[in-house]
Amino acid sequence: MTTRKTKQRAANAALTIFLLTVSIIVLSPLLLLLNSFKTLSEITYDVAALPETWQTANYERAWNSLNFPRALFNSLLVTVLSNAGVVLISSMAAYRIVRHPTRSNRALYKIFLAEMILPFQVVMIPLTIVIKKMGLIDSIAGVVFAYLGMGVAMGVFTYCGFIKTVPRDIEEAARIDGCTELGTFFHVVFPLLRPTTYTLIVINPFWFWNDFLLPKLILSSEQLRTIPIAIHSLMGQYIMQWDLALPALMMAILPALIAFLAMQQNIVAGLTAGAVKS
Repeated sequence: MTTRKTKQRAANAALTIFLLTVSIIVLSPLLLLLNSFKTLSEITYDVAALPETWQTANYERAWNSLNFPRALFNSLLVTVLSNAGVVLISSMAAYRIVRHPTRSNRALYKIFLAEMILPFQVVMIPLTIVIKKMGLIDSIAGVVFAYLGMGVAMGVFTYCGFIKTVPRDIEEAARIDGCTELGTFFHVVFPLLRPTTYTLIVINPFWFWNDFLLPKLILSSEQLRTIPIAIHSLMGQYIMQWDLALPALMMAILPALIAFLAMQQNIVAGLTAGAVKS
């Protein structure tokens, strides 16, 4: 009996420690918000304490010192163009692969699958060399081009599984009415791919918006840097300007949070429909 009680107490203690750890992780964004209103000395002294004086000027200083509107515009431009390009190219490529299963198309599909397995660190140097030879280094177009190359594989894989469930009858009816193959895709097939499109539109921006390594490899001009690169400029070898970096992080999170709240119904519908279709 005593042994059973001891085991029960140990299990309860382990569960309590686990729940406390999870709670700290869940509440960590609140600490980020609180510390964004502190002075640098307060942040370094006690991270968990409330601010003695709420330093709203931190946000103004971060906005001005980082040229935040420009960095925000660059991040939005990269995210929107990359997302639109991935959706358009991957959906058209997947439709061609599924509806025309030739030997070359099957081989191309396997290449896309292989690209998904390779980590970015393996291809980052060759990718940078290719972009430099194309004359796209230190440009937004170069970053977008790189994201298209890295993101289309996942899009093709996702769309292929969904397109296989689309009946051919509706496509044949459109052809009888005189619609071309391209017109059939855009007017008949692509609207039916909405759940998968919503899923990609939601998943990919988390990568495009938060990515640091790829833009850092391609962009060098201060006027072209995205939000992660701009925030990283506050972190030197010996000094970390947390009183500016934390407000900048909060301002970077805000657009993504607004977009998520605005699209949350479509997110749930897209993920649910995609699960049913698969």
